[in-house]
Amino acid sequence: MRVQDVMTRRVETISEGESVSDARERMRRRRIRHLVVLRDHKVAGVVSSRDLDSVDLSRGAPLVEEVMASPAVSVRPDATLRQAANLLRGRTIGCLPVMEEERLVGIVTTTDLLELIGRGVERPVARTKRWVMKDRGQRPRRPSGR
Repeated sequence: MRVQDVMTRRVETISEGESVSDARERMRRRRIRHLVVLRDHKVAGVVSSRDLDSVDLSRGAPLVEEVMASPAVSVRPDATLRQAANLLRGRTIGCLPVMEEERLVGIVTTTDLLELIGRGVERPVARTKRWVMKDRGQRPRRPSGR
């Protein structure tokens, strides 16, 4: 299975010059936990609700660029889910912008991957005449064309 099969194509973005308060409000309204941060219409980083929760608003109104994770770790749409999971593993990030060349085409989150595991999604098995584990030990029947 590939990233393009599970990614969300409608990506919520925010400009790096917007305030942390605006980012929080957008996440709350959309019920999401990540925003892709843009600089001159290009991906500059990612800001998560966890990043925003660590901001002390009593010291003024910080901008998104001050708290975002930059540069953003991204993935291609044709990458496998294993490759995406390995990019997320060991980092304190919860999402990967999906980039096709330099264009943002989607986002995949840790939640997306965990949902697949929880549902028990298996890799599709091509229909072949070979015996596979999915057949539970029974060999395919030969066509009767005598």
